[in-house]
Amino acid sequence: MKLLLVAIIALLLLALLRPGFGFRSQRPHHYEGTGPVFDIRTHLSGEMISEGIIYGPMGRVVSRFVATMNGEWSNDTGTLSEDFAYAGGNTQARKWYLTMGEDGAFTATADDIIGEGHGQQTGATVQLHYRIRLPESAGGHVLDVTDWMYLMENGTIMNRSEMRKFGIKVAELVATIRPKGN
Repeated sequence: MKLLLVAIIALLLLALLRPGFGFRSQRPHHYEGTGPVFDIRTHLSGEMISEGIIYGPMGRVVSRFVATMNGEWSNDTGTLSEDFAYAGGNTQARKWYLTMGEDGAFTATADDIIGEGHGQQTGATVQLHYRIRLPESAGGHVLDVTDWMYLMENGTIMNRSEMRKFGIKVAELVATIRPKGN
């Protein structure tokens, strides 16, 4: 009986870790034809405010933040500056460098990103994959991140990000991004 229980638990864990299950099963083509159409050159441009929470591995909120953001574009290249103020008093700044490719694809780099992030705009969504190195104060861990942003009809962007280490989810972020003043 114990062996059967262990086998069932092992199968459930494998199913949860597979890329085709839950959050990680989403693909950009699932959102083709959805609207409004998300164009990062338009919707991640100008001054914005982001408010969000970060969940730890046990599903409890471990951090809250408010960020000011500013996107600037020149044709197909842009920068997105983010200045975070966390509930515990810490601050963090990041500057993304974005380059549009063909058919809605784009690349993204920043100082704490390892290599290049790869993104795709499709319909009302944007997906971005990248590896991030956390600050030493947070352990200096390298995490694999999948961001999904969903454009709402009123221009607000809903952002959900999942962070994994060794394939195991260690954190999740949920945030809104909206033009400053809205």
